[in-house]
Amino acid sequence: MRESRAAAVALVTFATFVDIVAYSIAVPVLPDISRRLGASPTMIGLLFASFGVTVLAVSLPMGAISDRMGRRGPLVGGLIALAASTVMFAFAEELPGLFAARLVQGAADAVTWVVGFALLADLFGPAERGRIMGLVMSGTTFGFMVGPTLGGWLYETGGVRVPFLCVAFLAFLAAIGFMWLKIPAKHAAHEAVPVRAILRVPAVAVCSAAVVVIGGTIAMVEPILSLYLAASIHLGPARVGMVFGAGAVASAVLHPLTGHLADRWGARRVTIWGLVATGSVLPFLGFIDSFETAVALFILNTAAVAVVITPSLAYMAEATSTTGVGSFGVAFGLYNFAWAMGLLVGPATGGFLYERIGFHRLMLLWSPIAIAMTFLIVASERRPPVYHGDARI
Repeated sequence: MRESRAAAVALVTFATFVDIVAYSIAVPVLPDISRRLGASPTMIGLLFASFGVTVLAVSLPMGAISDRMGRRGPLVGGLIALAASTVMFAFAEELPGLFAARLVQGAADAVTWVVGFALLADLFGPAERGRIMGLVMSGTTFGFMVGPTLGGWLYETGGVRVPFLCVAFLAFLAAIGFMWLKIPAKHAAHEAVPVRAILRVPAVAVCSAAVVVIGGTIAMVEPILSLYLAASIHLGPARVGMVFGAGAVASAVLHPLTGHLADRWGARRVTIWGLVATGSVLPFLGFIDSFETAVALFILNTAAVAVVITPSLAYMAEATSTTGVGSFGVAFGLYNFAWAMGLLVGPATGGFLYERIGFHRLMLLWSPIAIAMTFLIVASERRPPVYHGDARI
């Protein structure tokens, strides 16, 4: 059992679930804590944004480190850091303490996602990666669904420290699990690959660009749609939450299915389908005129996005392995870096454009960006370079 791939999948799923709960549990809790500590709305926004700073800073280096020293050590260290960050949240009495905790949490997030998915890419071949990564993504989507509700309930019933201490306990359990896990010997050694060698692979580069686009699209749509539903459709917070909850349920169901499609039809091909679907569906969000149409069209949008996310994870592994590289740490470090870039750029760009051109035109303007990525992906496959040691063919 210690050497089984199923145990590794279960532990990576549990670790990413805990990480997402740790991230999302702060949504209902941190603003209240910050206000009590005298933070302005701008400072609260900076507090939430600080998470992305260390995600960007840590993702690529940690991928390279895990290629050199193996997966177990970084995963255990990252989960212990996650536990430490949530304890810091629980006992922070000043704003600098909250910022420090958020920065540590971002670093822990980078380690968990980058090294966890690199481990899965080590253990599973191209015919299985999509399905496995879809299962993991389904579990993490469940974390997004329960995190804010769980955080608010624990905060109201047990006080400010209880939600964070509960997550710290779960993170510590996950760390113990990876200490117990025995990675098979044939998957324990990795080739140390220079970051620049991976970055020069066209398929890896365009996959990263696609991740920036889809991450930015998700991060743009969520806050802008919330504003639009409240201002134009006059939906209250509860109904807006139900719209996004319906999308989360659809996403959790679809991730394993899209992973299976990636295994059957090829991760690159399904990623292209997903980008076309995303670009085609976005303009329809402008037809939302009621709660019912909001639910239906947002589920359609979520379904299109799901056809990109899980296949793109498998595509990154596929693009890396075709170059002759046997390690995936740097590749998934780059994936996580690209995702964080999208999360930073999408909301800022979307908010700027929403104020100036409105919701309908914004959706129409954003749509071609996703579709244009498909041409880059097709072009990148014409002559992929192969990495062999220090040479590329």
